[in-house]
Amino acid sequence: MRIKMKKIPLLALAILMMVGQANAQTNQKAKTATPKAMKESAQKDQYTFQLSDKVTRQAVTFKNRYGITLAGDLYLPKNRGTQKLAALILSGPFGAVKEQSSGLYANEMASRGFVTLAFDQSFTGESGGDVRNVASPDIYTEDYSAAVDYLGLLPTVDRNKIGVIGICGLSGMALTAATSDSRIKAVATASMYDMSRSMSRSHKDSYTLEQRKKVIDYLSQQRWADAENKNYAVGLHEVPFDEKGNLVKGNRILPESLPQNPDPVLASFFDYYRTPRGFHPRSINSTTAWTATTPMSFFSFPMAANLELISPRPILLIAGENAHSRYYSEDVYKMASGPKELVIVPKADHVDLYDKTDIIPFDKLTSFFNQNLK
Repeated sequence: MRIKMKKIPLLALAILMMVGQANAQTNQKAKTATPKAMKESAQKDQYTFQLSDKVTRQAVTFKNRYGITLAGDLYLPKNRGTQKLAALILSGPFGAVKEQSSGLYANEMASRGFVTLAFDQSFTGESGGDVRNVASPDIYTEDYSAAVDYLGLLPTVDRNKIGVIGICGLSGMALTAATSDSRIKAVATASMYDMSRSMSRSHKDSYTLEQRKKVIDYLSQQRWADAENKNYAVGLHEVPFDEKGNLVKGNRILPESLPQNPDPVLASFFDYYRTPRGFHPRSINSTTAWTATTPMSFFSFPMAANLELISPRPILLIAGENAHSRYYSEDVYKMASGPKELVIVPKADHVDLYDKTDIIPFDKLTSFFNQNLK
């Protein structure tokens, strides 16, 4: 059976392009950020954005209920006075760190009067967890509730006014956390990705049943290899198939350099994670890949399976008009009981909502949380 290219997981296109264009790149100039440029970017306090002069930022740590120490940045409005404030928890994208998009959102929302906390998920960034770069839908969902624990004990925070913003792949965990943690009073997502659906069914649910079983068998056999080698190999978390129907493996999410005439989605991810715009040395997406067996638990753990339990707490879903991931937000909007709102940002793609402050609807986010965290 021939598999059309459009059915290949979009991030994994990087691997196919590296394989298919490897020879061509020896004679053609490929787009990439220079190591010097990325090093200089990483040395600017390790942040990909400027701290607002209206806020202060401090490094904090807290533990989840599995005993893993999470690292975060707490942003406080300078003019907060003595009144307890509403607070927001931010994480994502999947494979990013708090110095990237989630920190940018936290910085902006703190400048608008909220106490905000951007954190690294377990096993990533500066957070704990012995096995590095492994993802768990259960533990990542728990990480949000652990952040609620932490914020709710701060003297500056009104524990009855805590909301969550999930970005990209951490949006699904944000919604899932809200289904079982009523302390989360409102949820917003930006460029939502459902990582369980993406890994177990591929982009737009394009895996056939046979392909799903092939991926499961590949992951199962990889566990034997990891056990024998006493080491966890890295691999693609969205496993692609080539045009002949063969499973494709790789050890980087994004290539070292961008092939000529790349897929537009690959190019947009590359332009954020692999250039000084968004590069960070601790970001999995910038430098490496997840452990190869990461998808196993995502096959077994669907996101937001009990979405109706969030109601009557509100949900705000923000997606780009041209985003390849737009359907995730639209599907959640259809399934959610409400109150709910779907905001489509004109002309924006998926990655535009990571850091383009001129089009990210911060005014909408502010009014949403001001209205629902009273």
